[in-house]
Amino acid sequence: MSDYMEVVAIVEGRTEQIFIERILKPYLAAKNIFMTATQISKPGQKGGDVKFSRAERDIGRFLKQRADIYVTQFFDYYGLKEWPNLETITNQNHIEIAALLNDGAVEQIKQNHTNIDIDKRFIPYMAMHEFETLLFSDEAILANALNVNLADVNAIIEECGEPEKINNSRETAPSKRLNNLKSSGKFKKTTEGITIAEQIGIDKMRARCPLFNEWLNKIEATMEEVAGDENEA
Repeated sequence: MSDYMEVVAIVEGRTEQIFIERILKPYLAAKNIFMTATQISKPGQKGGDVKFSRAERDIGRFLKQRADIYVTQFFDYYGLKEWPNLETITNQNHIEIAALLNDGAVEQIKQNHTNIDIDKRFIPYMAMHEFETLLFSDEAILANALNVNLADVNAIIEECGEPEKINNSRETAPSKRLNNLKSSGKFKKTTEGITIAEQIGIDKMRARCPLFNEWLNKIEATMEEVAGDENEA
């Protein structure tokens, strides 16, 4: 065992990969948690088109490489078409939806990889509803970055209740809201989004986004277990 923890994050696309490598990685490194990100793979292409069959293949591959590697995922519910428990979703709230999808992934992987400690080494995260959700964690920073009225950003939060509740539809998803806020041009999440995320910082995101915070809490709690095992050795 070790007093540090290595985590591989399998992500949906380039933006999530940049977010982890540039912003989340140094934040976690200060806690002796070293995270790298890789886009979900398929023959001849990377990123997007998240299907559980593809995700499970990548997750299993990394878990089998070394017994001391931990694996997580960073996918979003918006547009998801194939995932364990997806068909059971009706009118549950966003917290319940995330739990259903995360639990379904864990159980399915446990069934297919019986020789790996899935409960400890796999830490799923299904974002609600997109990466862009996190950018609503500070209304003033977002409004300033987009050069829009703060009241317009506040109105979205007041309508939805909190960033992670921003709606799951083609008209009201976080990315669509950002496009609508901009007076000209499409919102560029891999450039504008990452810059805004850097300005907001992980702590503000954790304070405003319970699912995001819960994910990091689980990773940090696993690190505490790893350090505890090392101290007992």
